Amino acid sequence: MTPDLWDRLSPFRDEALARGIPAADVERWLATARPCATLTRNGDGPVVGHFGGPLLLPADTPAPAYPFVASVDLAALPADATDLPLPPDGHLLLFAFPETADSYETMGSVVYVPVDTAVTERDRNAWNSFDVKDYKAMFEAFPQGPLRATTNVSLPYHHAVDLSQEPWSKPLPGHPRSEELVAVWESTHDDIAPGGSLQIGGYADEEAVYTDPVADAVPRAVKATEAGRWDGPVSDDVSDWVLLADWYAGADVQGWESATVHWVIQREDLTAQRFDRAFTDVFWNP
Repeated sequence: MTPDLWDRLSPFRDEALARGIPAADVERWLATARPCATLTRNGDGPVVGHFGGPLLLPADTPAPAYPFVASVDLAALPADATDLPLPPDGHLLLFAFPETADSYETMGSVVYVPVDTAVTERDRNAWNSFDVKDYKAMFEAFPQGPLRATTNVSLPYHHAVDLSQEPWSKPLPGHPRSEELVAVWESTHDDIAPGGSLQIGGYADEEAVYTDPVADAVPRAVKATEAGRWDGPVSDDVSDWVLLADWYAGADVQGWESATVHWVIQREDLTAQRFDRAFTDVFWNP
């Protein structure tokens, strides 16, 4: 990360030390920090994409089965905005249905359109082939407009690892004070890195989070593969996966309050630009 981003974490460090958390624990936690791009419809950052708008896809790309959320112009994304090996140009198109589903089903998709690829405008409502009125109203409430980027710093919002037996969870490995450190982040991140409804890279967040949403998505991807609902190969090792993007849909879509979409992808697929292999998980507490 840039020196500026490290400097911006000073309030977190000061608050953690003031709460009596040992300096060694604080510094180990800070070492996990990642850069991320926060995308909002306001602010003074550069325009790097759009919520909604026309759906422009190559002619040979099948109609996505999920609603169109946003497009991101990778060439316009600020340099070093994330630590992800994203392509230097082209567009990422994000699709999602902001509801939870069976444990083996992806709830969205990602399409990468390389630069200078010929595209045609497609029917944005093709996913709703049965013209379900409630779903149509939901889609019409999706946000619209330019997205401006701010380069931010991200620390974990989660503090625990699930166990299969009592005590059912434990602190993050190597971080015995993880719950206290997450509490410090919750109290300081609005001043350090104000959030937005769409984020590229960084750490995943959701309304009720104590385990890593990426780690929660991985077994779903494995089950989807085992059920024949998603193509493998799929690693069950969380370290092989990374957050591509987060969308706090609950901030934008009335009736879907608390819904958060997580687009996750295996690191080797991201490096190979196989964005069609991104898996989409949704947290929703209706």
